[in-house]
Amino acid sequence: MNYRHSFHAGNHADVLKHVVVLALCDALTAKPAPCFALDTHAGRGLYRLESEAAQKTGEAFDGIARLQAEAPRHPAIQRYLATIRACRSQHGSDAYPGSPWLLAHALREQDRIAACELQPEEAAVLKGHFSREPRISVHPSDGYAALKALLPPKHGNIKYARGLVLIDPPYEAQLAEFDTALQALREGLSRWPQGMFALWYPIKQGRALQPFRRAAAQLPAKSALLLELLVRPDDSPLRMNGSGMLILNAPWQFDSQMRPALEALCTALGEAGASTRVDWLKAPV
Repeated sequence: MNYRHSFHAGNHADVLKHVVVLALCDALTAKPAPCFALDTHAGRGLYRLESEAAQKTGEAFDGIARLQAEAPRHPAIQRYLATIRACRSQHGSDAYPGSPWLLAHALREQDRIAACELQPEEAAVLKGHFSREPRISVHPSDGYAALKALLPPKHGNIKYARGLVLIDPPYEAQLAEFDTALQALREGLSRWPQGMFALWYPIKQGRALQPFRRAAAQLPAKSALLLELLVRPDDSPLRMNGSGMLILNAPWQFDSQMRPALEALCTALGEAGASTRVDWLKAPV
C-alpha cells in the first residue's frame, strides 16, 4: 500500500499540493485549447478521513480540518475549500479528494487525464472511481515509465500542446527518490518540452535538499519555480516538517499568485517557526 497517500491524506503537505495543482489547472483552462494531465503516482483518488488509517495518524486535524476552521480568504485557498465541499456533497462528509479527483473536476470535457498507480489494490479502487469517465484513463503501472509511454500526449488526431505532469511519489527511498524524480523530469522535458511539470517533495531538514535544488536549476526547462511551506522549523530528520513543489515551465506570474497563498497557509497551519519560500531557481526570460 502507498503509505503516504493512504495514511496522510488531508495533512499540511496535501493541502499545499492541492492548492497548487488547482491553480495550475485554472491557468490551463483559462485558454480554450484542450489540455492533457498526467498523474504519475495517483493513489486511489478518494479517501476517507474517518477511516482507521487516517484516524491513526490524525494528520488531517492539523491540515484540512484546521484550514477549514481558519478559512483564509485568498482566492486560491477558497478555490481549494470549495472543491473539498463539492467532493463531500457527492461522497459524504469525511471524503477527501486525491489529485486524480481534483484533476477530473478542475479540467474540462475536452481535456484528457491519465492516472497511473502501481499498487494493484489502489489502482483497482482508482479505476472504479472513474469507470464512467471516458476522458480519464487509469493505468495500473509505474508512473515514471509512463513519462516515456504517454508523452508527448495525443488522443486520436489531437496532439496536446499544453498540459500538466504531476509527479507525487511516496519517497520510500528517502533522498534517493530525488535522483529518480530528477531523471524522470529530464525524460519528460525531452519528450514534451512545453508541458508544465510539478514535483511534490517532503521536507525534513531543508539543508539536505540543497543538492536537489541545485540539480533542479539545471533542468532543461524554460523556468523552475520553488514553492515551499514549512509548518514548523526544519530541525528534525525524524518527521516531515513541511513540503514543497517544484514547478517547471510555470504559468506567467505564478510566483506572484502563490506567494500570498503560501503566506496565508503558513498563518493558518503553522506552528512557531513556520515559514514559506517562493523562489525562481531559473527565472523565465
